[in-house]
Amino acid sequence: MKVAIPHWQGRISPVFDVADNVLIVEIDGEEERSRENLIFTSEEPQVRAAFLADSGVDVLICGAISWFLELAVSVAGVRVISNVFGDVSHVLSNFKLGRPFQDALFPARSGRRRFRARRGRNRC
Repeated sequence: MKVAIPHWQGRISPVFDVADNVLIVEIDGEEERSRENLIFTSEEPQVRAAFLADSGVDVLICGAISWFLELAVSVAGVRVISNVFGDVSHVLSNFKLGRPFQDALFPARSGRRRFRARRGRNRC
């Protein structure tokens, strides 16, 4: 199975429609067979969809994606898993193990919030 993940600085690209780089990973069960980084040459939905299909991609894991591009990719025979955010390595690990993405993508929060002091506003 080949999985495509658009990425930027080690994380899933926020919006697939304008992503430049895509990591294509061939997975056999839980084992990674190969890895290839490719660059999109067009932002046209049909061209991107054909590029993925021609590369033999079975699954696209991405962040946000427009409905038109998602439709084009789906029609090209590629399953789309959208609205996934986080570190590419964590996403791949979870996908290989069949785990939900949310478990590894959102680190626990300490509960403390930091606020910037507002000087000169609303002073009594």
